[in-house]
Amino acid sequence: MTQTDLAIIGAGLAGITAARTAIDAGVRPLILEAGDRIGGRVEGLRDAEGRIVADLGPSWVWPAFQPGIQRWLERLDVPVFDQYEQGDAVLDGFASTPMRHQLPGQYGMARIAGGPSRLVEAMAGPIEADCLRLGHAVESISQRRDGRIEIESPSGSAVIAEQVLVAAPTRRVAERIALPRALDAAVTAALTGQSTWMAAQAKAIIRYAHPFWRDAGLSGRIASRIGPLFEAHDHTSVDGDAALFGFVSTPLAQRRTQPLEPPIIEQLERRLGPRAARPEAVVVRDWALDETICSEADRREPPAHPTVGPATLRAAHLGGRLWFCAAETAEQSPGLLEGALLAGETAARAALTQRPAVA
Repeated sequence: MTQTDLAIIGAGLAGITAARTAIDAGVRPLILEAGDRIGGRVEGLRDAEGRIVADLGPSWVWPAFQPGIQRWLERLDVPVFDQYEQGDAVLDGFASTPMRHQLPGQYGMARIAGGPSRLVEAMAGPIEADCLRLGHAVESISQRRDGRIEIESPSGSAVIAEQVLVAAPTRRVAERIALPRALDAAVTAALTGQSTWMAAQAKAIIRYAHPFWRDAGLSGRIASRIGPLFEAHDHTSVDGDAALFGFVSTPLAQRRTQPLEPPIIEQLERRLGPRAARPEAVVVRDWALDETICSEADRREPPAHPTVGPATLRAAHLGGRLWFCAAETAEQSPGLLEGALLAGETAARAALTQRPAVA
C-alpha cells in the first residue's frame, strides 16, 4: 500500500499538466498511468536516431486564438511554426477526375517544433521518476471511512490518497473504473456523454526523402470522397523531415482485417504522381485499438467533437477529494491540446485550494 497527498490517474497532457501545477505549488503527486509511456493521445514518431519526426496524435495548435496554449508555450519556451499551406490542394472524388484547387487555409494554424511530444516532455521536466508509475491500470476508486480515497489496480497494489485527479478519457473511466458509490449518478452520465476526440480515428504518416509535392506547386492537402485517406496534409517537420499525414476513412471493422499501407500509397500515387509511390516509411496509428484511450462507446458512435460538458465535470466531488480533468472536461477547447492544458491546470489549482487537513 502506498499513501500520497495527491494521486493523478492518467499521464496524458492533462495529467502531466496537473502534476506540473501541483509541483509548482509544492505538492509532490503520484501519477498512475495504465500505458507504458506518458503523453496519452500525444505520441511522436521517432526515426532510427530517436528524433521525433512526426506526430501520431494531434498536431495543430492555434496560438492566436488559444491563450492557454500560448501562455504555456511561452512559459516552457517551446516554439511553433506555421502549417504549410502554400499551393493547390487536390480534390479527389468530387468530379470524374481529380482536380487541383485552391482551398482556404486556416489562419493561425501552427505546429509545435518537435511536435506536441516536446510540449509533454517540457511539461514533465520537474517530475521525478518515482512520482510516475507506468503500466499501473486502475480498476476502482472508493472513499474510505476516514474520507481518503482508495485506488485499486488489478495487481492488487492499493494507493491511498488525500485527493485524486482523474485525467484519463472520461468515457474510458466510466466504462473501466468502478467509481465511488457516493458519486452522483449524474456524474457518470456526464462522463459517458463526452465523446473522446479522435479516439476511434486512425492516422497515417507517410515519410519521403523530399517534399516533392511542393515542387509541383501543391500544398500536400488532399480532400477525398474515395479514400482510404479522406483528408491529407503536409507534415514536413521544422527540421525538413518530409512527410504527409492523413486521416483514414476505412471503417474500423475493415481496418482490423485489411492492411492499409498499400491502398494509401496507391491513392497518393494517383493524386500526387509517381514520386508518391516511393515513400521511405508508412506508419498507421490506429487509436481505436488503444485500450487506454478508446472506449466501446467511441468505437460504436460516429466521431463527434466534444462540446463543453456540464459543470459537474469540473466540480469538486466527495468533499473536495475527487476531481475529473481529462481534455474533454475543459470549459474551453474541450478535447484539444489547449483543453488538456486548461483542464489539468484548473483542476489541480482548485484541488490545492481545498486540501483536507491531515491529522
